[in-house]
Amino acid sequence: METVGSGYGIKSTFPRIPRGPFTPLSFCIRVRTSFSSVPRCDEDLGFPGPLKNPNPSLPKAAPNLAKMTEQMTVRGTLKGHSGWVTQIATTPQYPDMILSASRDKTIIMWKLTRDETNYGIPQRCLKGHSHFVSDVVISSDGQFALSGAWDGTLRLWDLTTGYTTRQFIGHSKDVLSVAFSADNRQIVSGSRDKTIKLWNTLGVCKYTIQEEGHSEWVSCVRFSPNSSNPIIVSCSWDKMVKVWNLANCKLKTNHIGHTGYLNTVTVSPDGSLCASGGKDGQAMLWDLNEGKHLYTLDSGDTINALCFSPNRYWLCAATGPSIKIWDLEGKIIVDELRQEVISTNSKAEPPQCTSLAWSADGQTLFAGCNDNLISVTGHHWNLIKTKLEKI
Repeated sequence: METVGSGYGIKSTFPRIPRGPFTPLSFCIRVRTSFSSVPRCDEDLGFPGPLKNPNPSLPKAAPNLAKMTEQMTVRGTLKGHSGWVTQIATTPQYPDMILSASRDKTIIMWKLTRDETNYGIPQRCLKGHSHFVSDVVISSDGQFALSGAWDGTLRLWDLTTGYTTRQFIGHSKDVLSVAFSADNRQIVSGSRDKTIKLWNTLGVCKYTIQEEGHSEWVSCVRFSPNSSNPIIVSCSWDKMVKVWNLANCKLKTNHIGHTGYLNTVTVSPDGSLCASGGKDGQAMLWDLNEGKHLYTLDSGDTINALCFSPNRYWLCAATGPSIKIWDLEGKIIVDELRQEVISTNSKAEPPQCTSLAWSADGQTLFAGCNDNLISVTGHHWNLIKTKLEKI
C-alpha cells in the first residue's frame, strides 16, 4: 500500500487553519479526476508536499531493493462504558487523552497508556445527562468539552474539574449533534425537533434555523474550520446535505443525491470539502467552495460515521461491522478493518462500528462500537525486500 503524500499539507494542527500557500484538497481531487496522467497533485500544483521525515525511526529503502508498505494493525481496546459508544473526540493539545460519549449517559475521559493489554484507563467520568449522550467535541484549546444528549440538552464541561459549567436548554426533542466553531466562540446543535440552533458559550440561543431548513431529524452538524469561508454543514433524515452561511444563518447550498436517510457529515481539515453518508451506503464528496458534488464512494453497507485523516488523503467510514479507508486521490480502498467477534456463540454477530476519530497526529484510529468497547488501530510499517534487476 502506498502512502499518498502527507495528506492536507499540515502537521495535524486541526482545527487550526494552515497559513501560507495552500492547495485545497477539493482542487487536488478535481485535477486528479480530470487529468489521470498528471503526477501527484501535491508535487505539481504548489501543494506543500510530504513531510520530509514523517517517521525518522524508519529505515530508508534503497531503490529496487526494498520499499516500505503501511497497514493498520490492532493496538488494543478501551473498556469502561456500559452502553454503545456513540462518539469519540481527540485533541492535539493532549495527545494522551481522549473523550468518549455513550448510551450509558456518561462521557469518559481516558488516559492512554498504550499498553497492549489495556490501551487506556478511565481517568474521569462526566455525569449529568439523563439520557443517551449522542455527541461530544473538544474545544481547540483542549480545556472544555461540549456534549449533546437525548434529554434535549447540551452541556459545556470543564475538563480540569469534570463539572458542567453551562447547560443549554432550548430544543424540544433529542439533541443528536453538537459542534464548536474554530475560535470556540460559537456552538451549533442539531436535533430531532428538525431545527439547527446557534448558541454562544454562555448558553444563550442566538438563532434558530428554520427557514429552508430540514424537513426531518437533523442528524449531524459541523462548522468548517476555514475562517475565509465561514459556514455550517448539516445533514438530515430528509436525505439532504445543507450548507449555511454563518454570518446570516441563511441557506447557501442544497446538496441532493442521497437515496436514504443520513447519519453523518464531516468536513476536511482544510475546509474545502465535506463527505456525507447514511442508509444508502454511499459516501458522497462535496466541494464546499464551489458548491457541487465531486464523486461518490460505495461502501456496500449503512454508513454510521465518517472522518477524514488529519494528515493523509484518506476518508474513513464506519460501515456496519467494518471500517473502510479510502484514498481520495485514487478513489480506492487502501484498508478494511473488521471487528472481531468476542463470543463463544458461533452465531454471534460482529459488533457494529458506531463512531470514529483519528488521533491528532493521524497515527491512531479509535472506533467506538455497539459492544460498548473502543477499538484502537494504528499504522504499522513493513519492509518488503525485492530482487535487484539486471540492467
